[in-house]
Amino acid sequence: MTSLFSLSGLVLLLLLGLVPAQAQRPDTTIIRYAGQLTGQYTSGGVNRTLLATTHSVTVLRGQHFGAPVIGSFTYGKQDRQLKEREFLFNATPYYRLSHFRAYGIGGYERSNLRGIDHRIQLGFGPGWAFYTDSLGREVSVSNLFIREATYFQDNSQRIVSRSSLRVKLAYTRGVFTLNSTTFYQPNLAGFGDYRVNQLSTLALRFTARFAITASYIYTFESRVLEGRPTDNTNVTVGVAFSTP
Repeated sequence: MTSLFSLSGLVLLLLLGLVPAQAQRPDTTIIRYAGQLTGQYTSGGVNRTLLATTHSVTVLRGQHFGAPVIGSFTYGKQDRQLKEREFLFNATPYYRLSHFRAYGIGGYERSNLRGIDHRIQLGFGPGWAFYTDSLGREVSVSNLFIREATYFQDNSQRIVSRSSLRVKLAYTRGVFTLNSTTFYQPNLAGFGDYRVNQLSTLALRFTARFAITASYIYTFESRVLEGRPTDNTNVTVGVAFSTP
């Protein structure tokens, strides 16, 4: 379902043409918040409990500057044993001029599933918005250069330079909203070492602030600690709150 909505939304947005976002006064500051709580419970062959929450704050200043800050936490058990305890924090300030974007990035991550004690990312790079409008619909691509330091739970560490290609789609039609973000992050010293992250959320909005959401999250990392899984998929249903 997510793939079908993503494809149809992308085609429609491209057919609409390149429409500039609604003008905002140079001295105006806007702060937007969105929070989401999702969960999953299964029993039988595998007993599994999963809770995930995501919160984002975006500061918009005038017509050119924006600073999205996103934090997420995931907690999951299988057969009553802790398997997943993931924490991710990302800040991606940007400067925009028409369709062009200049991004910075700062990130922090912890992952029990992949054996990561902590990971720090810093980077910068350009982006291009093929389509944006005043409803928040967007099709954009960016490619950042990032420096990454990962410290694993077995006391080993890796410091690498990566390219971070991001494809972002945001689409709204009536009471439905689709947001999809895909990252491809190869190691610049060897493209056989790479990561893929994909997050898609479909929301059914009941009011301007509340919605029911269904989220699909997929992560793949080619190099992990021995005995750890290289990929993980979560499908969850929950509720979301946001400010206009």
